[in-house]
Amino acid sequence: MSAGGAARLSVQELIEAARRASFVGRSDELAAFRGTFDLPPGDARRRFVFHIHGNSGVGKTSLVREFAEAARERQALVAVLDESATGVPEAMEELCHLFAGQGYPLKALDKLLATYRQRRYEAESAAATATAPDPQQGPTAGSLAAAQAGLIGLGMVPGVGALAGAVEPAQVARGATAVKALLSARFGKQEDVELVLDPLRVLTPVLVAELNRVAADLPWLALFFDTYERTGPFLDLWLRDLITSRRHGLLPGNVVVTLSGQQPLDPACWADHAAFVADLPLAPFTEAEARRLLTAKGVTDEQVVREVLTLSGRLPVLVSTLAENPGAVDDPCATAVERFLKWEQDPVRRAAALDGALPRRLNEDVLGAAVEGDTEGLFTWLRGLPFVSDRGGRAQYHDVVRDPMLRLRRNSSPESWRAGHTRLAQAFGGWREAAEEGLEADQRWGQDSWRELRVEELYHLLCARPRPALAAALRDGIDACDAGAVTARHWARTVADAGADGDSELLRALGGAALSALEDERRRGTGALGLILARPEPDEETRVAALVVRGRDHRNLGEWQEALRDYRRAIELDADCRRARFGLGETYRLVGRYDEALAEFERALALDAADTWSLASLAQTKHVLGRTEEALADLDRAIDARPGHVWALVRRAQVRRALGDSEGALADIGRARELDPGNVWILGELGWILRHAGRYEQAIAHFDRALSQDPAYAWALGSRAMTKHALGRTEEALADLESALELDPGYLWALLRRVEIHRERGDTLREFVDLDRMVTQARSKEWALSQRGYAHALAGRYEEAVADYGLALAHHPGYAYAYVSRGRAYERLHRHEEALADLDRALELEPRQAFALVARAGVRRALGDLEGELSDLDRAVEIAPDNQSHLTLREEARCRAGAMGDGGRRRLPDE
Repeated sequence: MSAGGAARLSVQELIEAARRASFVGRSDELAAFRGTFDLPPGDARRRFVFHIHGNSGVGKTSLVREFAEAARERQALVAVLDESATGVPEAMEELCHLFAGQGYPLKALDKLLATYRQRRYEAESAAATATAPDPQQGPTAGSLAAAQAGLIGLGMVPGVGALAGAVEPAQVARGATAVKALLSARFGKQEDVELVLDPLRVLTPVLVAELNRVAADLPWLALFFDTYERTGPFLDLWLRDLITSRRHGLLPGNVVVTLSGQQPLDPACWADHAAFVADLPLAPFTEAEARRLLTAKGVTDEQVVREVLTLSGRLPVLVSTLAENPGAVDDPCATAVERFLKWEQDPVRRAAALDGALPRRLNEDVLGAAVEGDTEGLFTWLRGLPFVSDRGGRAQYHDVVRDPMLRLRRNSSPESWRAGHTRLAQAFGGWREAAEEGLEADQRWGQDSWRELRVEELYHLLCARPRPALAAALRDGIDACDAGAVTARHWARTVADAGADGDSELLRALGGAALSALEDERRRGTGALGLILARPEPDEETRVAALVVRGRDHRNLGEWQEALRDYRRAIELDADCRRARFGLGETYRLVGRYDEALAEFERALALDAADTWSLASLAQTKHVLGRTEEALADLDRAIDARPGHVWALVRRAQVRRALGDSEGALADIGRARELDPGNVWILGELGWILRHAGRYEQAIAHFDRALSQDPAYAWALGSRAMTKHALGRTEEALADLESALELDPGYLWALLRRVEIHRERGDTLREFVDLDRMVTQARSKEWALSQRGYAHALAGRYEEAVADYGLALAHHPGYAYAYVSRGRAYERLHRHEEALADLDRALELEPRQAFALVARAGVRRALGDLEGELSDLDRAVEIAPDNQSHLTLREEARCRAGAMGDGGRRRLPDE
């Protein structure tokens, strides 16, 4: 407190107070905004969205500032966002920051956003343990081998009823789609997969819940989105759905949203909701408004007034700027900037005004780097100028003034232009190097503080010398794409800005094309990387890096052939690129080419024996192939190399459980929990291990704990459902499955489990309703159709089963399981020759299918071919020597052969 007892105001607050005191005009717009706070909630005149729009310089930001103050006068909690957010999650992060700064933290959202940030940068390693789908997004040729190994991924469930005990729900759930399979194997927790694949669907309901919580204690919440011409492309649909639909929950009725940008709202997005939007187009000041502002500034000389009106075009920002420094009217052709500089007599300030325009944003340190000489007091002076606004704690020139200042500086002295940008690039480079301390090279672009310094360094390098800096910029683009689409947009925006500000058509076109390619975040960086690879500047090393990252993105999108092409090309250029070897192996694994996958993982490990992700993928591949002991040994190696490798510990726990070592599995999962106690995925996996150990009540307790931490954890709901079902609590199980499917309608494992429960209860109608839904929703149509065919066969409807298996084979002619199943259905219909043809074909595709061999043995028995029957059963027992049913069938066949006394040779009719 000051001596007089009043709170001492900051420089920023004093500047802001002065600006507000000088605000004139826009009375109608202010009245409309203030009026909405006086209307009752149900009043038809009330508007929930205000849209300010107009050309640069018409005063949009100033009006937003006035609206925000008007909202505060009504005790509203206010948040103002600008273009610093480059995606919807980043906008939510800024909301969290702004609310917390006013004493209203959004803790649940902030926690989930932290998880999102962590998971977003882990996409590269997500492929390490994915369930392997077919190149056509369906089952692989090795699906039955996977079943025999006890790992049945989505679309690889032969005879679920017979093999229910071997089905691994975690693997099935993670195989819902190719991308989900890639990510869920790394994250385990289904909601972390959804968080990365569809962050808006996961994050937005949490935001809505937090806004409802905060709004309950406040009269109003006022959210402002300034510079909407930049943020609208990714905010538009999200904000519309947030405000007008129930998709993400119900927004509190005391929320008022203001959008401010250069263009009108997109009618394709907002036309149906115009009744709730107050459209506020801003034109330049009327002459009367401009005169009032000049009078308020003390500018009354008519000749000066007329000159200012002419020179400014009545744009509020220029009227304010010129009014601050009225002087002699001596050059009617002068630009606004030239006139401003003439009226500022202090040469240091004049130079600082031009130098301060060079950076995109300013703080005192940046100004010190931009200006040659002593800068004491200059930053405070600049912040008080009418065309300088505060954005996130830093100063920023208004574009209407900055653009002509840059042109003046660039055209009047190109060498001075280059020198200024070079000084700034060197300064940002020094700060960036200091920020690298303790950061691994592959972590840097994922760190906001480092990235911000690097893109500003890059901006100034490109402005100073566009073509010489381009090669480094393209290499940065690869690293930015590697870190994710949001980071890539920061890079692309920087290139585009450097092109516009430095008047480089090359950079302007490249940055603009990259931004367009990155608009669809689900496409990741494939389009932007293609632009980089099309340029002549990248050297061989840079091309390898681009191909590896693009290959990763193609792989994560399920674009197998494109991924294989990129990885192979990278290896052609650099045979010792470990990451390319790993990526190629992962892609081979995902399309079921296991031998080739194993070879590539071994090559990657030859390049780096401590590569834990290659070890992990090697282990996963061997596990799928039934080489479980070898998989365990590989995971042991990975954990020896990195004792704190949480993912490897959880996977080893799963392998140990599959080997019947419940205690070892529990020890591993316990160690993982010690290392990462807040990870609900680990909690869920612990529940699953306890379930398999028959400790059902303990399993349910752990699923309960996981769900208390994350109520949207669909996998935990599905797993708890089946644990309850094992205890006979079937109605509770069905309720859990229904909740899981509400959270994730594409959760086909939960749908399949519900099918089985309906089947057990004899509820055929509901069983086939769910089966039809599976056929509609599944990407792997052949798998879903085969499941429905299996249900028809169980019900004795063999003709319908044959029809469904035929449809499955039309989708995937190499689907061995469908041939086996159709062959069995033909056998029930006594169409033995057709049955034999299908089973022969299945065994051509999968020669070591014990399941198919046993089925063919049955057909040969019906045809009287005891010799062929025994041959098939002998091979089946050789493949699966521990299968008691195969042994029993072979013993029965041998007994029949012995009774015949001729070794089972088929008798001829005349014998």
